[in-house]
Amino acid sequence: MSLSTITALSPLDGRYAPKLAALRPIMSEHGYMHRRVQVEVAWFIALSDAGFAEFKPLTTGARAYLLGLVKNFSEADAAAIKEIEKTTNHDVKAVEYWIKSKFEARPELEKASEFVHFACTSEDINNTSHALQLRSGRDQVVLPGLDRIVLKLREMAHAFAEVPMLSRTHGQTASPTTVGKEMANVVMRLQTACDRIASVKIMGKMNGAVGNYNAHLSAWPDFDWEAFSKKVIETPEPLGLGLTFQPYSIQIEPHDYMAELFDAVARANTILIDLSRDIWGYVSLGYFKQRLKAGEIGSSTMPHKVNPIDFENAEGNLGLANALLKHLSEKLPISRWQRDLTDSTVLRNMGVALGYATLAYASLLTGLNKLEINEEALAEDLDASWEVLAEPIQTVMRRFGVQGAYEKLKEVTRGKTVTAEALHGLIASLEIPQAEKDRLLTMTPGSYVGKAAELARRV
Repeated sequence: MSLSTITALSPLDGRYAPKLAALRPIMSEHGYMHRRVQVEVAWFIALSDAGFAEFKPLTTGARAYLLGLVKNFSEADAAAIKEIEKTTNHDVKAVEYWIKSKFEARPELEKASEFVHFACTSEDINNTSHALQLRSGRDQVVLPGLDRIVLKLREMAHAFAEVPMLSRTHGQTASPTTVGKEMANVVMRLQTACDRIASVKIMGKMNGAVGNYNAHLSAWPDFDWEAFSKKVIETPEPLGLGLTFQPYSIQIEPHDYMAELFDAVARANTILIDLSRDIWGYVSLGYFKQRLKAGEIGSSTMPHKVNPIDFENAEGNLGLANALLKHLSEKLPISRWQRDLTDSTVLRNMGVALGYATLAYASLLTGLNKLEINEEALAEDLDASWEVLAEPIQTVMRRFGVQGAYEKLKEVTRGKTVTAEALHGLIASLEIPQAEKDRLLTMTPGSYVGKAAELARRV
């Protein structure tokens, strides 16, 4: 059976493949190989500039050629490396041999070919490649996906800032808010989560087999290899990697920054699970309608149905993403002694975790863009819930020292159907200033929203 979107084992590369086109070049094995080539080339060029008599600075033409290998890296190049790997049974060594094969008929590079992968352990190349993948995946796909959701929610917060809505704490009627304010709450939470994701320092190490520059110093004992490594890692691309230098490690970079990043993404995802469930509920209550799409079917047997499938898809995929992200963040910082291989296969699933998250962001945004406010349903719910005004009435009573204010309102309203007339009669009987009675008498469930509109417009 040939591999296609129909035969793919993972729905990310099957059913949902078109929706992940932006992530695939970054987080796939092709993307991993591409970054390995980038790291090897950056290290090689830097070595030529280190001042060693045995490796003179490369010419401008040689540098341009090497950087071109990175810039123009193709699927055919990745396939060629995989072909070499069939013999080496070692993926990093296959990359080294592929680069050396590109030196053929170029005497300057052929002469210096043994400086490819010089003094490096495979993990020096792998950890920095993973870092480059994660930085690109975060900055080019994950954060833009979240930013689009923030932008849409902010737009909704402003548009619906003054549309009153009945709150439902514990699923029961509660003090009114506005639709916009509820969107604003999510904007602020999600923006904070995005800031945390963006602030994680993406780290890399290039210090040899156990983190001590052993091989490096055996070749040039008087050279400052630590400073050299830091320069390669922190110099901006394309001559460096533009990462944050990790000075202490065993054979592997400790992966603590990865755990921090994955936990930060998972926190954002949890906020969006909360949002997806709330919107699903509001659609169920009729607070939102969904725009129809021509030809779309909601149920195979019930023609009337317009299901909130985008929010359900988002919730499900966010859950899958978080399950993987949690495992990544819990497992990766743990390694037996100076190295075990349990992180290697796990790290190959970073793209799967981010893929489910990316898919969820797209589904959620699609769902948000389909929503239409149903002010009639919102108003009907408010008009049937005059009991929520028990809170402001008893608060004003307490202001003027009316004893047992809370208890009196509880007796009148708790568990009962409350009408406007009944509340107005109660207000008229209160021993409070007439001006305060008049103010309470003008209040409705729809007007009792506090600073909700102001807060919604502020985000």
